[in-house]
Amino acid sequence: MKIILLSDVKNVGKKGEVKEVADGYGRNYLIRNHLAVEATRKSMEILEKQKADDKARQDELRREAEAVKKIIESETIVYKVKAGKEGKLFGSVSTGKITELLKEHLNVTVDKKKFVDNDNITVLGKHDVRIELYKGVIATVKLDIQAQ
Repeated sequence: MKIILLSDVKNVGKKGEVKEVADGYGRNYLIRNHLAVEATRKSMEILEKQKADDKARQDELRREAEAVKKIIESETIVYKVKAGKEGKLFGSVSTGKITELLKEHLNVTVDKKKFVDNDNITVLGKHDVRIELYKGVIATVKLDIQAQ
């Protein structure tokens, strides 16, 4: 029996895949537990429409990420902090603080979990911090950390 998976099923496949399974397993387990539907012509048309919609949504998210990347990489953010004589900061500049700076200076909202370089900045100077805005779209934030 051919089925379309509605969610990931271990040892069978991932959501949206069309698989051939035993009739009893398909009817009595997968379909009954709403993990799959039978692959009819109508359900295949619905699946193709869903895949096309998902691809369009993913393309739109990529375009938005590219636009945000251009905004982020267009400017250098200057941030003044207290520091010691040798250029060591009192504390550090975390990814959370960098997201606040992006919101404040560029009006861009970024999740702090998206940072590729998760290390806190502890010294004065110019730093490049990378953020993965979308799969394969990595923006570089140029920070200039200066003493007050």
